[in-house]
Amino acid sequence: MKNVIITGATGFYGHHLVRYLLATTDWNIIAMGRENYAGNLNRLYELEEFRNNKDRVRIIWHDLRSAINDVVGRQITRGEHVDYIFHTAASSHVTRSIQDPMSFVYDNVVGTANLLEFARKLEGLTRFLYFSTDEVFGPSAGDGYKFKPWDRYRAGNPYSATKAGGEELCVAYENTFKIPLIISHCMNILGERQHPEKYLPRIIKHIMSGEEVTVHTDSERKNPCKRHYIIADEVSNALTFMLENGKVGEKYNIEGQKELDNLELAKYVAGKLGMELKYKLVPAEVDRPGHDFEYALDNSALRSLGYTEKHSFSEKLDKAIYWYRDNPYWLAL
Repeated sequence: MKNVIITGATGFYGHHLVRYLLATTDWNIIAMGRENYAGNLNRLYELEEFRNNKDRVRIIWHDLRSAINDVVGRQITRGEHVDYIFHTAASSHVTRSIQDPMSFVYDNVVGTANLLEFARKLEGLTRFLYFSTDEVFGPSAGDGYKFKPWDRYRAGNPYSATKAGGEELCVAYENTFKIPLIISHCMNILGERQHPEKYLPRIIKHIMSGEEVTVHTDSERKNPCKRHYIIADEVSNALTFMLENGKVGEKYNIEGQKELDNLELAKYVAGKLGMELKYKLVPAEVDRPGHDFEYALDNSALRSLGYTEKHSFSEKLDKAIYWYRDNPYWLAL
């Protein structure tokens, strides 16, 4: 039986990964997390899979900005082997990174370095998966080109720069210390229990309360910004496939399942809720400097290994929309 560490397990995507692995594997999970604005233990306790499989999950509270010393290391492993590490912990909100860049340096660069140092001490570690972002490449040029996994970085804000910094540490540790690393780049994830500062829960909250939704656009207010979206379960499908089929030392892109502009998504949500959409078009640079218009990833390297999608985007998106409607307390965090 595999023993796996998931960092950021009380965060949005991390808790989805915990649920997915409990539902699809017999692995034991060491769920590392912390309580802050984005980390919330209730995410795990609300999961039926977690409540029914508590014997397979151990929760470890540790802030990765602090080194994992021998005492904490023993608490994590309890003397048992660790097969896999999923490093999904990160500060991820662009606006927050602009307001407080150093907190992102500590979380995404220093935190990654501390975890890598811990991983060096683990005998028998089979894979260390670093969960990076499409934003490290910067915006798409709009000419149809999709970034490949090893393309140059062009980070446009402190968040993406710190994710690129953590990524380069991983490349260095794989090369120098032979940690069995694989790096993924992922696009925008949708699902339940996302922090309400993120776009999907934010527009649901505004639509349900009758408030105006801000839709960011180009400088001329003509074209809304675009994003490639992917459902959380499909990300987990891609990561587990990558873990078992990917090559150590390689990077792989997880492309979004559906590209929508900001206004399209807002209109879709309003239609599903059967409510009026009030909105205003605002150029992104007015109140969101450092935000990019559009991203593009090429996932041919991952598909060449045999990866195929398993989860319907529209079905899971609708499920998430209705979940927020029926659980409005998550919109008030």
